Parts: sequence; structure tokens; C-alpha cells
Amino acid sequence: MSTPLPGRPVRGSTTGRPIMAAMDLLGRRWSLRLIWELRDGPVGARALLTRCSGLSSSVLYQRLGELGASGLTAATDAGYELTPVGRGLGAALGPLDEWANAWADSIDGQPSSVRSSAGPASSSAPSSARAVR
Repeated sequence: MSTPLPGRPVRGSTTGRPIMAAMDLLGRRWSLRLIWELRDGPVGARALLTRCSGLSSSVLYQRLGELGASGLTAATDAGYELTPVGRGLGAALGPLDEWANAWADSIDGQPSSVRSSAGPASSSAPSSARAVR
């Protein structure tokens, strides 16, 4: 499977529209979780495997390769980190987080413990309060 990039056909679309490439890339297993884990700075491969229970090393390196080829992450001496474009993704996900919380509020019986008041774009909550489970 090739890395989805704007201007090229991707799964579900032959238009090459950037949004379709982004949805293909981010919809791949573990992609968003890896971006989430890199939000606070560089993280090594072993630490990513520890943080992402159930993630195999082969999938980790495949996703890191795709995220790197797409310009969202970069390998450094300190580990893997988000590029400026990758960090911008966090801000872009803020409105989606707001929508998801409104959606959850609209569902009767939705326990409040299921969702976080601080999403990936929020900087007001400490890192430990924003942890993904």
C-alpha cells in the first residue's frame, strides 16, 4: 500500500483531493494514535511500542514510514517527532473534538467519563489529563 499524498488517487477516491489523501492516511490503524503520542515532543520507537499496547513493531515502522513520507513526522536523534505540518494537525483536529463532544452529549445515557474535556488541540489541560487510553 502506497503512502497517500495529495494529487494522487487514494483508497476511496481517484480525485487526488488533499482531504481524501488526509482521510486515507489518518484512517489507517494507529496513525492518529502515533500522532497523539508525538504531540509533546520526540519519542523513541521502543517508547511508542510501550505506549501503544497491541501495536506490533512492523506496523509501527510502516506507519512511521508513511507519516514521514507524508511530511507529518521526522526521525531525529531524540526519536520521532512531529514536523510543523504535523503539529498543525493537532489544531485542525480541535473542531472535530468539539463536534465529537457535542455528538456524545446528544446521545442519551452517554457517561461523561467516556470523553475528555480537553482534546488533542487543547493546551489548557496537563499532558497527563489528556492521555489516550
